[in-house]
Amino acid sequence: MHVDLLHALDRPAAVERLRQQGFCTLTPAATAALSGQPLAALDALATFWDDLPPDLHLKDGGRYRYRRHGCFTLDLQALRLDAVPHRAHWQPTTYNALHGGMERWFEPLQPGLVAQPAWGALLTEIGALFAQLRAPQGGRWFIEAHPFRIDTSDGMGRPTPEGAHRDGVDFVAVVFVGRQGVRGGETRVFDASGPAGVRFTLERPWTALLLDDPRVVHESTPIQPEDPLHPAPKGHRDTLVLTYRSGGFQAPD
Repeated sequence: MHVDLLHALDRPAAVERLRQQGFCTLTPAATAALSGQPLAALDALATFWDDLPPDLHLKDGGRYRYRRHGCFTLDLQALRLDAVPHRAHWQPTTYNALHGGMERWFEPLQPGLVAQPAWGALLTEIGALFAQLRAPQGGRWFIEAHPFRIDTSDGMGRPTPEGAHRDGVDFVAVVFVGRQGVRGGETRVFDASGPAGVRFTLERPWTALLLDDPRVVHESTPIQPEDPLHPAPKGHRDTLVLTYRSGGFQAPD
């Protein structure tokens, strides 16, 4: 496995990398080209990360994570993205030993964010690319969207407190939105059935990591203030995590 960012959008090459190694990384320019939106339109989405409420479900007692949550369906034949009524986020303990088995209700996505053309274009085109590798049942993806902010107000923030994991879906997109005044946050992707893996740090806004969830596990290491003696008052790392699942949303039996 190796990290070789796609600098220009090449859909067949992206699909082939997903097929060969279970993940693919797009540069900001390639992400913008995939969405059909200029980078400035993606940059305009970042302001909504300043309005994320705290995650009240952290079992480690931390106060370092802020997030919202929204669910959508994507009809691939019509390329139509539809929001669904707000619902809980749920994962089985087999995929999330720390927070699985519980219904977690998060505040919904801001209407202003969802109304941005770049938002819908990003979710739709990533889903269309994933379908080129493996089409979902009935031609429809069930998408969950998670804007995250991890900060260092407690001295350290943990992007993935559950550790290296899979999400229990078909595909995952981790879109890097930005970071300020922090170090750490290394991304790690490993073959789910062997020792092969890669480590790298997402640093340029709108770099996108695309994952074939059954084939790889992933995690991000903790973040700390860039300067421990003079920490940034709002040191943080922002991401957008999108999951694509065939057949329905994850829910208790």
